[in-house]
Amino acid sequence: MLSRNEPQVYARRLRAVLVRSLPLLEARGIAVVMLAGVVGVMAGILVTAMSQMVQDLHGLLYGVQPGGRLSAMFSLADPIQAAVPAIGGILLGLSLVWLRKRKFRTPVDPIEANALYGGRMSLTDTFIIAAQTMISSGFGASVGLEAGYTQVGSGLASRLARIFKLRRNDVRTLVGCGAAGAIAAAFDAPLTGAFYGFELVIGIYSVAIVAPVMTAAICASLTAEVFGGVPFPLELSGLPALTVSQYLPFLLLGLLGGAASIAIMHLVTTIERGFVRLSIDASLRPFIGGIFVGLLGLVTPQVLSSGHGALHREFSMNYPLAVVASVFVLKLAASAISLGSGFRGGLFFASLFLGALLGKAFAGVMALVSPATGIDPAVAAVVGMTSLAVGVVGGPLTMTFLALESTRDLTLTGVVLAASIMSAILVRETFGYSFSTWRFHLRGETIRSAHDVGWMRSLTVGSMMREDIKTIDASTTLAAFRKEVPLGSAKRVIAVDPGDQYVGVLIVAELHSDPAADDTPVRSLAQFHDAVLVPSMNVQTAAETFQRAGAEELAVVEDFSERIVLGLLTEGYLMRRYAEELDKARRDLAGEG
Repeated sequence: MLSRNEPQVYARRLRAVLVRSLPLLEARGIAVVMLAGVVGVMAGILVTAMSQMVQDLHGLLYGVQPGGRLSAMFSLADPIQAAVPAIGGILLGLSLVWLRKRKFRTPVDPIEANALYGGRMSLTDTFIIAAQTMISSGFGASVGLEAGYTQVGSGLASRLARIFKLRRNDVRTLVGCGAAGAIAAAFDAPLTGAFYGFELVIGIYSVAIVAPVMTAAICASLTAEVFGGVPFPLELSGLPALTVSQYLPFLLLGLLGGAASIAIMHLVTTIERGFVRLSIDASLRPFIGGIFVGLLGLVTPQVLSSGHGALHREFSMNYPLAVVASVFVLKLAASAISLGSGFRGGLFFASLFLGALLGKAFAGVMALVSPATGIDPAVAAVVGMTSLAVGVVGGPLTMTFLALESTRDLTLTGVVLAASIMSAILVRETFGYSFSTWRFHLRGETIRSAHDVGWMRSLTVGSMMREDIKTIDASTTLAAFRKEVPLGSAKRVIAVDPGDQYVGVLIVAELHSDPAADDTPVRSLAQFHDAVLVPSMNVQTAAETFQRAGAEELAVVEDFSERIVLGLLTEGYLMRRYAEELDKARRDLAGEG
């Protein structure tokens, strides 16, 4: 049996052999590109395998024929099948009970890993999320597999990067490669996967990371094709030419997609909070949610699972406006209930399906209100699909390239990009989060993207504060203070009560020129009574505290309740350290550090 350190030993030996055999590997960039290719192949294999296992579950539980899709069925073969999502909820609940007993922490996804932990991800987290996602989608919950795909691709990429002891930024890049490969394999769209990695997981686009990310995306897409991966079900041809008069309505559709995405995210949160208010244990929520999803599935199976088959039906058939609107409401309810009740998965594909339905509904309304505009339902579906997905998932270029690689229509892609930008602007200015970062916000995290801010958390007040501070009893009179602290002996003194409890900051020059009576206690002359720092504060939070207080220096206390003085920090030193660390991070990113 292998010891814990033997895989790392073998990895170091393998790396040494490769470097001796291939001198080109001494160039770090080439090594990262080669590892990205390996990551892409692994992602392509795993995405195909996960998709096939879920399809097999649909065949076993719902009687879906080989090559068919659950959401493409016109009705369930047997009403008893409506209980399948609830059974999946029971299994998921049991997994939550097991995880709770084992005291597992909340799993870290690729965006959080790259933002806070330098790309470090746990394989345990990876396997947990992948298994729970397959159970959720396989038993019919209205969630997509994309969260599981990206978790698997990025998790294995992170482990591979750490085995080869890559630098922090290279680890983050390889995590982005894993996510890019997963999305590229899932949609047979290398550019879409690559820009998913750039925009959402790495958080930046630069020349240095183009080669590894594109390599991973292309390798994953080709691997998925070799192993029989099912392409994205959006093959459109013969679309009508767009006219100038149609651009304004499509921009309006982009805004509607952004507004709808905000409403969807709030709806999911409302359902989650509803379960909390009802004091329903987390392990029971998926079962209850599964009951409701199953009932909705009795109305139409289009609401079940991710919705690949249903999306194909929407593009291949022209349904009346009332039918499109009703399916939109049902799918929205099923997805919100699934996620709000605790099923594992994401809104990536659900947002594409809901957006296509929104676009078709928009075209139907425009046909009634302004028939002369001539809005084509298929074009409107593509624009609506990408606009709503941009609001939920983020990444306007990611969704634009998805439209381009699916339709191969450059003119349509221009309209899609314009509408996506409108959606992104609306969401950013009025809401400020994508679905992933919104869920971080609900957990108390402050990150809004995958930008590397982990170093900011290590730059704490405790590491920057001065401990050699002068304190004085707050009951000291002004005359005694001037005698004890002559002008020029110090810039500032901390006033404290017995026990070193913080009272305020005394600016020495100001107290020596203050016209107050000599017997005035310095307590009444102290500043910033309520503005203090604690050692655990990071540089960003401390800077915000300085700005709110309008102070140039603040005391550092042990905690907010006891307020025992530990030290002092000046705003100038804080900003200088921040600038130094930021400059270092930029040099590392550029490969100069």
